[in-house]
Amino acid sequence: MEMIPVLLVIATVVFFMVRFVPGGPFDQEKTLPETVKAQLNAHYGLDQPLAVQYVRYLGNLAKGDLGPSYRYPGWTVNELIAERAVVSAELGFWGLLVAVLVGIPAGAVAAIRPNSWLDHVPTSLATLGICIPTFVLGPLLILIFALKLGWFHALGWNEASDRILPALALGLVFAAPIARLTRGSMLEVRNQDYMRTAHAKGLSAVRIYFVHGLRNALLSVVTYIGPAAAGLISGSFVVESMFNIPGLGKLFVMSAFNREYTMICGTVLFYAAALLLLNLVVDVLLVLLNPRIKAE
Repeated sequence: MEMIPVLLVIATVVFFMVRFVPGGPFDQEKTLPETVKAQLNAHYGLDQPLAVQYVRYLGNLAKGDLGPSYRYPGWTVNELIAERAVVSAELGFWGLLVAVLVGIPAGAVAAIRPNSWLDHVPTSLATLGICIPTFVLGPLLILIFALKLGWFHALGWNEASDRILPALALGLVFAAPIARLTRGSMLEVRNQDYMRTAHAKGLSAVRIYFVHGLRNALLSVVTYIGPAAAGLISGSFVVESMFNIPGLGKLFVMSAFNREYTMICGTVLFYAAALLLLNLVVDVLLVLLNPRIKAE
């Protein structure tokens, strides 16, 4: 139930913020005649007082209607978001999968032999990954694997191989903090009583380390998934524009440039709702991994 007032506050703030910015959705490089602009404003109700527009917007929002698109006549914001969100969700899934599959094993391996080469190499790579943002890593991947080696396409989202470079550009940045969190958590749980008990029972080192130890060490990683999801979403804006991916992030960037009020409000609300749902999923995963939380 807390989601509804949060989304209401976000919708209100974004609604007034975009309208206080100079310019409007019909201000283009090629200036429209004033009569044409007035007709467009009257057609979309933008000539009415701001309070009337706000009340009408909330009424439509209560019915699930995000309004029409000013940039794509004949399309609604709901239709555009539904079409583009599938692509962004797929990109976010592959990016998160890369981050988890690279970060967790790297951190677990680094904690096996602290202060050895097994520790220094993954830790150094993780530090390097934290320092390189997506807008730097993306062009490097394009330069090496698309332009120099010719293994992948530099742009597009048509073939299965087109997912690899964007997923790497998005996921490797978040694999670095996941690796550091996994390493720190594994070092903490190594000396816990239940780990010594497992050793005394004669369990194999692999079972002790990767089953009993890693399960509890992943609690901090799962907690980080919530903020990481927010980073993946904001990072997808850059990645989608860089690789020319027809996703929701690219649509949001274009709507900001075009001052398209309804599209900006709709995409912000969609991302906010998605993040709230992701946080709920993280809480459920924490309960499944930690029986003490479930008992409480």
